[in-house]
Amino acid sequence: MIASLITHLQSLGLRTEADCLKRNGGAGPAQGGTLIIGGRPVTLPMGTAFAAQSPYHLSQDEDRFWVARDGQNLIPVTLPDRPRFYDLQTREAIPYSRIALRHGTDCLATTLLQTCANWRNGGRCRFCAIEVSLEKEQTLPRKSPEQLAEVAQAAKELDGLKQVLLTTGRDEDPQGDWGHLARCASAVKRLTGLPIQAQLLPPADPEVLEQVKDSGVDSIGIHIESFDLHTLSTQAPFKAALGQDRFVTAWKKAVRLFGPNQVSSFLIVGLGEQPESVLRGADLLSDLGVYPFVVPFRPIPGSLLEKGLPPNPGKMIPLYESIARLLKQKGLTMAGQKAGCVRCGACSAQAFFEQETSDLICRPAWGEEELEEAYAIRHQVFVREQQLFAESDRDDNDRKSIHLVAHKAGLMAGTVRVFPLDNNGHWIGGRLAIRKEQRKSGAGELLVREAVRYVRKQGCRTFTATIQKENIPFFIHLGWKTLGALFDLQGKPHQLMEADLTSADLFSGSGEKNF
Repeated sequence: MIASLITHLQSLGLRTEADCLKRNGGAGPAQGGTLIIGGRPVTLPMGTAFAAQSPYHLSQDEDRFWVARDGQNLIPVTLPDRPRFYDLQTREAIPYSRIALRHGTDCLATTLLQTCANWRNGGRCRFCAIEVSLEKEQTLPRKSPEQLAEVAQAAKELDGLKQVLLTTGRDEDPQGDWGHLARCASAVKRLTGLPIQAQLLPPADPEVLEQVKDSGVDSIGIHIESFDLHTLSTQAPFKAALGQDRFVTAWKKAVRLFGPNQVSSFLIVGLGEQPESVLRGADLLSDLGVYPFVVPFRPIPGSLLEKGLPPNPGKMIPLYESIARLLKQKGLTMAGQKAGCVRCGACSAQAFFEQETSDLICRPAWGEEELEEAYAIRHQVFVREQQLFAESDRDDNDRKSIHLVAHKAGLMAGTVRVFPLDNNGHWIGGRLAIRKEQRKSGAGELLVREAVRYVRKQGCRTFTATIQKENIPFFIHLGWKTLGALFDLQGKPHQLMEADLTSADLFSGSGEKNF
Protein backbone atom coordinates (compact mmCIF):
# COMPACT_ATOMS: atom_id res chain seq x y z
CA MET A 1 0.00 0.00 0.00
CA ILE A 2 2.76 2.45 0.92
CA ALA A 3 4.66 1.99 -2.38
CA SER A 4 1.50 2.75 -4.37
CA LEU A 5 0.67 5.75 -2.18
CA ILE A 6 4.14 7.28 -2.59
CA THR A 7 3.87 6.82 -6.35
CA HIS A 8 0.51 8.61 -6.41
CA LEU A 9 1.82 11.44 -4.24
CA GLN A 10 4.88 12.02 -6.43
CA SER A 11 2.66 12.13 -9.53
CA LEU A 12 -0.27 14.11 -8.16
CA GLY A 13 1.42 16.22 -5.49
CA LEU A 14 0.30 17.18 -1.99
CA ARG A 15 -1.81 20.12 -0.86
CA THR A 16 -0.35 21.70 2.24
CA GLU A 17 0.07 24.97 4.06
CA ALA A 18 2.82 23.60 6.29
CA ASP A 19 6.44 24.66 5.97
CA CYS A 20 8.04 21.49 4.62
CA LEU A 21 11.23 23.29 3.61
CA LYS A 22 9.97 23.82 0.08
CA ARG A 23 12.59 24.62 -2.52
CA ASN A 24 12.00 26.73 -5.62
CA GLY A 25 14.08 26.52 -8.78
CA GLY A 26 17.35 24.70 -9.28
CA ALA A 27 18.47 21.50 -10.94
CA GLY A 28 17.64 19.01 -8.18
CA PRO A 29 14.48 18.11 -6.25
CA ALA A 30 12.99 21.54 -6.76
CA GLN A 31 9.48 22.92 -6.34
CA GLY A 32 8.57 20.51 -3.61
CA GLY A 33 9.06 19.55 -0.02
CA THR A 34 10.31 16.62 1.99
CA LEU A 35 8.35 14.42 4.37
CA ILE A 36 9.39 11.31 6.27
CA ILE A 37 7.03 8.50 5.24
CA GLY A 38 7.50 4.90 6.27
CA GLY A 39 10.82 5.82 7.81
CA ARG A 40 12.24 7.20 4.55
CA PRO A 41 12.55 10.74 3.17
CA VAL A 42 10.21 11.45 0.26
CA THR A 43 10.15 14.63 -1.82
CA LEU A 44 6.73 15.56 -3.17
CA PRO A 45 5.48 18.27 -5.53
CA MET A 46 4.01 21.09 -3.46
CA GLY A 47 3.04 24.66 -4.24
CA THR A 48 2.37 24.10 -7.93
CA ALA A 49 -0.92 24.50 -9.81
CA PHE A 50 -1.33 20.76 -10.32
CA ALA A 51 -0.43 19.97 -6.70
CA ALA A 52 -3.12 22.44 -5.60
CA GLN A 53 -5.63 20.15 -7.33
CA SER A 54 -4.32 16.97 -5.74
CA PRO A 55 -6.82 14.74 -3.91
CA TYR A 56 -4.17 14.29 -1.21
CA HIS A 57 -3.55 16.86 1.50
CA LEU A 58 -1.54 17.18 4.68
CA SER A 59 -3.68 17.08 7.80
CA GLN A 60 -2.83 17.49 11.47
CA ASP A 61 -4.35 15.54 14.33
CA GLU A 62 -3.21 17.11 17.60
CA ASP A 63 0.61 16.93 17.34
CA ARG A 64 0.75 14.42 14.51
CA PHE A 65 0.73 14.96 10.74
CA TRP A 66 -0.96 12.69 8.20
CA VAL A 67 -1.34 12.29 4.48
CA ALA A 68 -5.10 12.36 4.03
CA ARG A 69 -7.63 11.94 1.23
CA ASP A 70 -11.33 12.73 1.29
CA GLY A 71 -11.10 13.55 4.99
CA GLN A 72 -9.56 10.18 5.86
CA ASN A 73 -6.06 9.97 7.33
CA LEU A 74 -4.07 7.44 5.33
CA ILE A 75 -0.56 7.33 6.75
CA PRO A 76 1.34 9.25 9.46
CA VAL A 77 4.22 11.45 8.34
CA THR A 78 6.95 13.45 9.99
CA LEU A 79 8.07 16.92 8.98
CA PRO A 80 11.87 17.13 9.15
CA ASP A 81 13.34 19.79 11.38
CA ARG A 82 15.04 22.76 9.81
CA PRO A 83 18.78 22.04 9.61
CA ARG A 84 20.69 24.01 12.20
CA PHE A 85 23.55 24.72 9.83
CA TYR A 86 21.15 26.84 7.73
CA ASP A 87 21.36 29.52 10.43
CA LEU A 88 25.14 29.94 10.09
CA GLN A 89 27.15 32.07 7.69
CA THR A 90 30.72 32.44 6.52
CA ARG A 91 33.09 35.19 7.57
CA GLU A 92 31.98 37.00 4.40
CA ALA A 93 28.37 36.89 5.71
CA ILE A 94 27.29 34.29 3.12
CA PRO A 95 24.52 32.09 4.57
CA TYR A 96 25.49 28.42 4.58
CA SER A 97 22.16 27.65 2.88
CA ARG A 98 23.33 29.54 -0.22
CA ILE A 99 26.32 27.18 -0.44
CA ALA A 100 24.69 23.80 0.15
CA LEU A 101 21.34 22.30 1.14
CA ARG A 102 20.13 19.19 2.88
CA HIS A 103 18.47 16.67 0.58
CA GLY A 104 16.35 13.98 2.17
CA THR A 105 17.41 13.57 5.78
CA ASP A 106 21.18 13.00 5.74
CA CYS A 107 22.59 14.21 2.41
CA LEU A 108 24.38 17.54 1.94
CA ALA A 109 23.97 18.58 -1.69
CA THR A 110 25.29 21.42 -3.79
CA THR A 111 25.65 22.49 -7.39
CA LEU A 112 29.24 23.64 -7.66
CA LEU A 113 28.67 25.74 -10.77
CA GLN A 114 25.15 27.19 -10.81
CA THR A 115 25.34 28.17 -14.48
CA CYS A 116 25.12 26.17 -17.68
CA ALA A 117 26.76 26.94 -21.01
CA ASN A 118 23.60 25.64 -22.70
CA TRP A 119 21.18 27.80 -20.74
CA ARG A 120 20.72 30.39 -23.46
CA ASN A 121 22.03 28.70 -26.61
CA GLY A 122 19.13 26.33 -27.32
CA GLY A 123 20.86 23.24 -26.00
CA ARG A 124 19.59 23.35 -22.42
CA CYS A 125 17.72 20.45 -20.85
CA ARG A 126 14.07 21.44 -20.98
CA PHE A 127 13.29 19.94 -17.55
CA CYS A 128 16.09 21.80 -15.75
CA ALA A 129 15.92 25.21 -14.02
CA ILE A 130 19.52 25.41 -12.85
CA GLU A 131 19.88 29.20 -13.14
CA VAL A 132 16.50 30.11 -11.64
CA SER A 133 17.71 29.83 -8.06
CA LEU A 134 20.73 31.92 -9.01
CA GLU A 135 18.50 34.62 -10.49
CA LYS A 136 16.55 34.63 -7.21
CA GLU A 137 19.81 35.00 -5.27
CA GLN A 138 19.17 31.79 -3.38
CA THR A 139 22.63 30.44 -4.16
CA LEU A 140 26.10 31.39 -5.44
CA PRO A 141 27.27 31.14 -9.03
CA ARG A 142 30.35 29.16 -7.97
CA LYS A 143 31.16 27.52 -4.65
CA SER A 144 34.76 27.26 -3.52
CA PRO A 145 36.39 24.17 -1.98
CA GLU A 146 36.93 26.07 1.27
CA GLN A 147 33.28 27.14 1.49
CA LEU A 148 32.01 23.63 0.90
CA ALA A 149 34.36 22.03 3.38
CA GLU A 150 33.30 24.57 6.03
CA VAL A 151 29.58 23.93 5.41
CA ALA A 152 30.02 20.15 5.25
CA GLN A 153 31.78 20.10 8.60
CA ALA A 154 28.98 22.11 10.20
CA ALA A 155 26.28 19.95 8.62
CA LYS A 156 27.99 16.83 9.92
CA GLU A 157 28.52 18.12 13.45
CA LEU A 158 25.24 20.03 13.96
CA ASP A 159 22.75 17.93 11.99
CA GLY A 160 24.37 14.53 11.64
CA LEU A 161 24.51 14.56 7.86
CA LYS A 162 26.22 11.43 6.61
CA GLN A 163 26.92 11.90 2.90
CA VAL A 164 27.72 14.59 0.34
CA LEU A 165 26.48 15.10 -3.21
CA LEU A 166 28.46 17.30 -5.59
CA THR A 167 26.88 18.12 -8.92
CA THR A 168 27.67 20.90 -11.33
CA GLY A 169 26.40 22.96 -14.20
CA ARG A 170 28.37 23.15 -17.42
CA ASP A 171 31.29 25.45 -18.10
CA GLU A 172 32.47 26.28 -21.61
CA ASP A 173 35.67 24.46 -20.66
CA PRO A 174 34.77 20.95 -19.38
CA GLN A 175 38.25 20.55 -17.90
CA GLY A 176 37.34 23.41 -15.57
CA ASP A 177 34.26 21.51 -14.42
CA TRP A 178 36.12 18.33 -13.53
CA GLY A 179 39.15 20.04 -12.01
CA HIS A 180 36.99 22.22 -9.77
CA LEU A 181 34.87 19.23 -8.77
CA ALA A 182 37.98 17.27 -7.83
CA ARG A 183 39.33 20.16 -5.71
CA CYS A 184 36.00 20.53 -3.91
CA ALA A 185 35.72 16.81 -3.24
CA SER A 186 39.26 16.68 -1.91
CA ALA A 187 38.62 19.58 0.49
CA VAL A 188 35.38 18.07 1.82
CA LYS A 189 36.94 14.63 2.23
CA ARG A 190 39.98 15.96 4.11
CA LEU A 191 37.90 17.91 6.61
CA THR A 192 34.93 15.58 7.14
CA GLY A 193 35.78 12.10 5.86
CA LEU A 194 32.19 11.80 4.61
CA PRO A 195 31.35 9.60 1.60
CA ILE A 196 30.91 11.69 -1.56
CA GLN A 197 29.05 11.23 -4.81
CA ALA A 198 29.94 13.33 -7.85
CA GLN A 199 27.54 13.84 -10.77
CA LEU A 200 28.93 14.91 -14.13
CA LEU A 201 28.62 14.56 -17.87
CA PRO A 202 30.49 11.68 -19.52
CA PRO A 203 33.93 13.07 -20.35
CA ALA A 204 35.37 12.81 -23.86
CA ASP A 205 38.43 11.28 -22.24
CA PRO A 206 37.31 8.64 -19.70
CA GLU A 207 40.69 8.89 -17.96
CA VAL A 208 39.35 12.11 -16.39
CA LEU A 209 37.35 9.85 -14.08
CA GLU A 210 40.58 8.71 -12.46
CA GLN A 211 41.20 12.29 -11.33
CA VAL A 212 37.69 12.37 -9.85
CA LYS A 213 38.28 9.06 -8.07
CA ASP A 214 41.64 10.15 -6.68
CA SER A 215 40.06 13.29 -5.19
CA GLY A 216 38.11 11.20 -2.67
CA VAL A 217 34.84 10.65 -4.54
CA ASP A 218 33.25 7.32 -3.54
CA SER A 219 30.45 6.96 -6.09
CA ILE A 220 29.47 8.68 -9.30
CA GLY A 221 26.37 9.60 -11.26
CA ILE A 222 26.52 9.89 -15.05
CA HIS A 223 22.95 10.63 -16.07
CA ILE A 224 21.63 9.96 -19.55
CA GLU A 225 18.02 10.72 -18.48
CA SER A 226 16.37 8.77 -21.33
CA PHE A 227 17.14 5.90 -23.70
CA ASP A 228 14.46 7.06 -26.11
CA LEU A 229 16.56 8.86 -28.73
CA HIS A 230 13.74 11.07 -30.00
CA THR A 231 12.78 12.08 -26.45
CA LEU A 232 16.39 12.77 -25.48
CA SER A 233 16.96 14.83 -28.64
CA THR A 234 13.88 16.89 -27.85
CA GLN A 235 14.26 17.30 -24.10
CA ALA A 236 18.05 17.22 -23.61
CA PRO A 237 19.61 17.99 -27.01
CA PHE A 238 23.15 18.48 -25.72
CA LYS A 239 23.17 15.05 -24.06
CA ALA A 240 21.66 13.47 -27.16
CA ALA A 241 24.42 15.00 -29.27
CA LEU A 242 27.07 13.33 -27.09
CA GLY A 243 25.79 9.94 -28.24
CA GLN A 244 24.98 6.82 -26.23
CA ASP A 245 28.39 5.27 -26.93
CA ARG A 246 30.09 8.06 -24.96
CA PHE A 247 27.87 7.32 -21.98
CA VAL A 248 28.50 3.57 -22.21
CA THR A 249 32.26 4.11 -22.37
CA ALA A 250 32.12 6.39 -19.31
CA TRP A 251 29.90 3.94 -17.38
CA LYS A 252 32.27 1.05 -18.06
CA LYS A 253 35.28 3.06 -16.96
CA ALA A 254 33.46 4.29 -13.87
CA VAL A 255 32.47 0.77 -12.83
CA ARG A 256 36.10 -0.34 -13.14
CA LEU A 257 37.20 2.59 -10.95
CA PHE A 258 34.42 2.90 -8.38
CA GLY A 259 33.07 -0.66 -8.47
CA PRO A 260 29.66 -2.08 -9.39
CA ASN A 261 26.68 -0.49 -7.65
CA GLN A 262 28.70 2.71 -7.10
CA VAL A 263 27.76 4.15 -10.49
CA SER A 264 24.25 5.34 -11.31
CA SER A 265 22.19 7.02 -13.98
CA PHE A 266 18.88 8.85 -13.74
CA LEU A 267 16.08 7.61 -15.99
CA ILE A 268 13.38 10.28 -16.01
CA VAL A 269 9.88 9.00 -16.77
CA GLY A 270 7.29 11.34 -18.25
CA LEU A 271 9.27 13.18 -20.92
CA GLY A 272 7.42 11.50 -23.79
CA GLU A 273 9.32 8.21 -23.91
CA GLN A 274 7.86 4.73 -24.38
CA PRO A 275 7.92 2.55 -21.24
CA GLU A 276 9.90 -0.08 -23.16
CA SER A 277 12.78 2.36 -23.53
CA VAL A 278 12.99 2.73 -19.75
CA LEU A 279 13.13 -1.03 -19.28
CA ARG A 280 15.63 -1.44 -22.09
CA GLY A 281 17.84 1.26 -20.61
CA ALA A 282 17.59 -0.11 -17.08
CA ASP A 283 18.53 -3.55 -18.37
CA LEU A 284 21.59 -2.22 -20.21
CA LEU A 285 22.70 -0.23 -17.17
CA SER A 286 22.30 -3.09 -14.72
CA ASP A 287 24.24 -5.42 -17.03
CA LEU A 288 27.14 -2.96 -16.75
CA GLY A 289 26.90 -2.74 -12.95
CA VAL A 290 25.27 0.71 -13.10
CA TYR A 291 22.25 1.37 -10.89
CA PRO A 292 19.27 2.65 -12.95
CA PHE A 293 17.53 5.27 -10.81
CA VAL A 294 13.99 5.75 -12.12
CA VAL A 295 12.41 9.07 -11.18
CA PRO A 296 9.14 10.67 -12.26
CA PHE A 297 9.39 13.94 -14.15
CA ARG A 298 8.58 16.95 -12.01
CA PRO A 299 7.82 20.29 -13.68
CA ILE A 300 9.89 23.16 -12.26
CA PRO A 301 8.85 26.82 -12.69
CA GLY A 302 11.43 28.56 -14.81
CA SER A 303 12.18 25.46 -16.86
CA LEU A 304 10.99 25.01 -20.42
CA LEU A 305 8.64 22.27 -19.20
CA GLU A 306 7.18 24.23 -16.31
CA LYS A 307 3.62 23.66 -17.61
CA GLY A 308 4.08 19.92 -17.94
CA LEU A 309 2.69 17.25 -15.63
CA PRO A 310 4.30 14.29 -13.88
CA PRO A 311 3.58 10.83 -15.33
CA ASN A 312 0.41 9.01 -14.37
CA PRO A 313 0.95 6.69 -11.39
CA GLY A 314 -0.60 3.92 -13.47
CA LYS A 315 2.46 4.19 -15.72
CA MET A 316 4.97 4.41 -12.89
CA ILE A 317 3.85 1.45 -10.77
CA PRO A 318 4.45 -1.32 -13.37
CA LEU A 319 7.78 0.30 -14.25
CA TYR A 320 8.87 0.32 -10.62
CA GLU A 321 7.80 -3.31 -10.26
CA SER A 322 9.75 -4.38 -13.35
CA ILE A 323 12.84 -2.44 -12.29
CA ALA A 324 12.65 -3.97 -8.81
CA ARG A 325 12.69 -7.48 -10.30
CA LEU A 326 15.60 -6.54 -12.53
CA LEU A 327 17.65 -5.15 -9.64
CA LYS A 328 16.93 -8.25 -7.58
CA GLN A 329 18.24 -10.48 -10.35
CA LYS A 330 21.40 -8.41 -10.87
CA GLY A 331 22.23 -7.90 -7.20
CA LEU A 332 22.04 -4.08 -7.25
CA THR A 333 20.65 -2.19 -4.25
CA MET A 334 20.03 1.37 -3.13
CA ALA A 335 21.60 0.63 0.25
CA GLY A 336 24.75 -0.55 -1.53
CA GLN A 337 25.45 2.97 -2.82
CA LYS A 338 27.82 4.88 -0.59
CA ALA A 339 26.45 8.36 -1.31
CA GLY A 340 24.26 10.44 -3.57
CA CYS A 341 20.79 10.48 -5.04
CA VAL A 342 20.29 6.71 -5.10
CA ARG A 343 21.41 6.37 -1.49
CA CYS A 344 19.06 9.21 -0.48
CA GLY A 345 16.24 7.90 -2.66
CA ALA A 346 13.84 10.72 -1.82
CA CYS A 347 12.96 11.75 -5.39
CA SER A 348 11.65 8.33 -6.39
CA ALA A 349 9.33 5.65 -5.03
CA GLN A 350 11.83 3.02 -6.17
CA ALA A 351 13.02 2.36 -2.61
CA PHE A 352 9.52 1.24 -1.62
CA PHE A 353 9.41 -1.29 -4.46
CA GLU A 354 12.97 -2.56 -4.20
CA GLN A 355 13.24 -6.17 -3.03
CA GLU A 356 16.02 -8.03 -1.31
CA THR A 357 18.39 -9.35 -3.92
CA SER A 358 18.00 -13.01 -4.83
CA ASP A 359 20.51 -15.47 -3.40
CA LEU A 360 20.98 -16.70 -7.00
CA ILE A 361 21.72 -13.98 -9.54
CA CYS A 362 23.13 -13.88 -13.07
CA ARG A 363 24.71 -11.04 -15.05
CA PRO A 364 27.79 -10.14 -17.13
CA ALA A 365 31.08 -10.26 -15.23
CA TRP A 366 31.94 -6.91 -13.68
CA GLY A 367 35.65 -6.24 -13.96
CA GLU A 368 38.85 -8.22 -14.40
CA GLU A 369 38.71 -9.83 -10.96
CA GLU A 370 35.38 -11.50 -11.68
CA LEU A 371 36.54 -12.51 -15.13
CA GLU A 372 39.61 -14.23 -13.71
CA GLU A 373 37.41 -16.09 -11.22
CA ALA A 374 35.21 -17.26 -14.10
CA TYR A 375 38.27 -18.52 -15.96
CA ALA A 376 39.34 -20.38 -12.83
CA ILE A 377 35.98 -22.18 -12.64
CA ARG A 378 36.30 -23.17 -16.31
CA HIS A 379 39.82 -24.48 -15.70
CA GLN A 380 38.64 -26.60 -12.80
CA VAL A 381 35.80 -28.11 -14.86
CA PHE A 382 37.26 -28.52 -18.35
CA VAL A 383 40.94 -29.10 -17.58
CA ARG A 384 41.10 -30.81 -14.21
CA GLU A 385 37.73 -32.53 -13.92
CA GLN A 386 36.81 -33.45 -17.50
CA GLN A 387 40.33 -33.35 -18.97
CA LEU A 388 39.01 -31.98 -22.26
CA PHE A 389 42.06 -29.72 -22.47
CA ALA A 390 45.61 -30.46 -21.44
CA GLU A 391 46.58 -27.10 -19.94
CA SER A 392 43.96 -24.40 -20.64
CA ASP A 393 40.50 -24.05 -22.20
CA ARG A 394 41.04 -20.38 -23.03
CA ASP A 395 41.12 -19.35 -26.70
CA ASP A 396 40.85 -16.37 -29.04
CA ASN A 397 37.05 -16.29 -28.70
CA ASP A 398 37.36 -15.20 -25.07
CA ARG A 399 38.48 -11.73 -26.15
CA LYS A 400 35.28 -11.08 -28.11
CA SER A 401 32.95 -12.80 -25.65
CA ILE A 402 30.55 -11.53 -23.05
CA HIS A 403 31.16 -13.64 -19.97
CA LEU A 404 28.06 -14.20 -17.86
CA VAL A 405 28.44 -15.27 -14.25
CA ALA A 406 26.03 -16.71 -11.70
CA HIS A 407 26.38 -15.98 -7.99
CA LYS A 408 24.84 -18.06 -5.21
CA ALA A 409 24.62 -16.36 -1.82
CA GLY A 410 27.32 -13.90 -2.87
CA LEU A 411 29.79 -16.50 -4.23
CA MET A 412 30.40 -17.18 -7.92
CA ALA A 413 28.76 -20.48 -8.80
CA GLY A 414 29.37 -20.70 -12.54
CA THR A 415 29.92 -18.99 -15.86
CA VAL A 416 29.13 -19.11 -19.57
CA ARG A 417 30.33 -17.11 -22.55
CA VAL A 418 28.53 -15.82 -25.65
CA PHE A 419 29.99 -14.16 -28.74
CA PRO A 420 28.91 -13.18 -32.26
CA LEU A 421 29.97 -15.58 -35.02
CA ASP A 422 29.35 -13.08 -37.80
CA ASN A 423 27.55 -9.85 -38.63
CA ASN A 424 24.36 -11.65 -39.64
CA GLY A 425 22.93 -12.18 -36.16
CA HIS A 426 24.46 -15.61 -35.44
CA TRP A 427 25.80 -15.97 -31.90
CA ILE A 428 27.65 -18.85 -30.25
CA GLY A 429 27.36 -20.01 -26.64
CA GLY A 430 29.94 -22.10 -24.83
CA ARG A 431 32.12 -22.88 -21.86
CA LEU A 432 29.20 -23.35 -19.45
CA ALA A 433 30.91 -24.40 -16.23
CA ILE A 434 29.49 -24.82 -12.73
CA ARG A 435 31.37 -25.43 -9.51
CA LYS A 436 30.89 -29.04 -8.42
CA GLU A 437 29.26 -28.08 -5.12
CA GLN A 438 26.79 -25.77 -6.92
CA ARG A 439 25.41 -28.23 -9.48
CA LYS A 440 22.08 -28.51 -7.74
CA SER A 441 21.69 -24.79 -7.10
CA GLY A 442 19.94 -23.88 -10.36
CA ALA A 443 22.93 -21.85 -11.54
CA GLY A 444 23.33 -23.83 -14.77
CA GLU A 445 19.74 -23.35 -15.89
CA LEU A 446 19.83 -19.68 -14.96
CA LEU A 447 23.03 -19.14 -16.95
CA VAL A 448 21.60 -20.80 -20.06
CA ARG A 449 18.34 -18.84 -19.87
CA GLU A 450 20.22 -15.58 -19.29
CA ALA A 451 22.55 -16.34 -22.21
CA VAL A 452 19.54 -16.75 -24.52
CA ARG A 453 17.98 -13.55 -23.20
CA TYR A 454 21.25 -11.61 -23.49
CA VAL A 455 22.03 -12.50 -27.10
CA ARG A 456 18.46 -11.80 -28.15
CA LYS A 457 18.85 -8.26 -26.76
CA GLN A 458 21.91 -7.89 -28.99
CA GLY A 459 19.85 -8.61 -32.10
CA CYS A 460 20.74 -12.30 -32.32
CA ARG A 461 18.64 -14.27 -34.81
CA THR A 462 20.39 -17.64 -34.46
CA PHE A 463 21.98 -18.91 -31.25
CA THR A 464 23.82 -22.23 -31.31
CA ALA A 465 26.13 -24.19 -29.05
CA THR A 466 28.06 -27.44 -29.18
CA ILE A 467 26.76 -29.64 -26.35
CA GLN A 468 28.27 -32.72 -24.75
CA LYS A 469 26.13 -35.82 -25.43
CA GLU A 470 25.13 -36.41 -21.81
CA ASN A 471 23.83 -32.85 -21.51
CA ILE A 472 21.45 -32.96 -24.49
CA PRO A 473 18.33 -33.74 -22.36
CA PHE A 474 19.07 -30.75 -20.14
CA PHE A 475 19.10 -28.37 -23.11
CA ILE A 476 16.02 -29.95 -24.69
CA HIS A 477 14.27 -29.28 -21.36
CA LEU A 478 15.23 -25.59 -21.80
CA GLY A 479 13.72 -25.43 -25.29
CA TRP A 480 16.79 -26.13 -27.42
CA LYS A 481 16.68 -28.45 -30.48
CA THR A 482 19.32 -30.70 -32.04
CA LEU A 483 20.89 -29.95 -35.44
CA GLY A 484 22.38 -32.81 -37.43
CA ALA A 485 24.15 -35.88 -36.07
CA LEU A 486 26.58 -36.39 -33.20
CA PHE A 487 30.26 -35.72 -33.90
CA ASP A 488 33.52 -36.12 -32.06
CA LEU A 489 35.14 -33.09 -30.41
CA GLN A 490 38.06 -33.15 -27.98
CA GLY A 491 37.69 -36.93 -27.87
CA LYS A 492 34.04 -36.89 -26.72
CA PRO A 493 30.70 -37.04 -28.62
CA HIS A 494 29.02 -33.64 -29.02
CA GLN A 495 25.80 -32.32 -30.53
CA LEU A 496 25.16 -29.02 -32.27
CA MET A 497 22.02 -27.44 -30.78
CA GLU A 498 19.99 -24.27 -31.35
CA ALA A 499 18.08 -22.16 -28.82
CA ASP A 500 14.45 -21.08 -29.09
CA LEU A 501 14.88 -17.30 -29.09
CA THR A 502 11.15 -16.64 -29.05
CA SER A 503 10.91 -17.87 -25.46
CA ALA A 504 13.32 -15.29 -24.05
CA ASP A 505 11.88 -12.51 -21.89
CA LEU A 506 13.98 -9.48 -22.78
CA PHE A 507 13.66 -7.69 -19.45
CA SER A 508 13.77 -10.44 -16.78
CA GLY A 509 16.08 -13.31 -15.88
CA SER A 510 14.52 -16.63 -15.06
CA GLY A 511 20.59 -28.95 -13.38
CA GLU A 512 23.86 -28.12 -13.81
CA LYS A 513 25.64 -29.11 -16.98
CA ASN A 514 28.40 -27.91 -19.28
CA PHE A 515 28.46 -26.85 -22.93
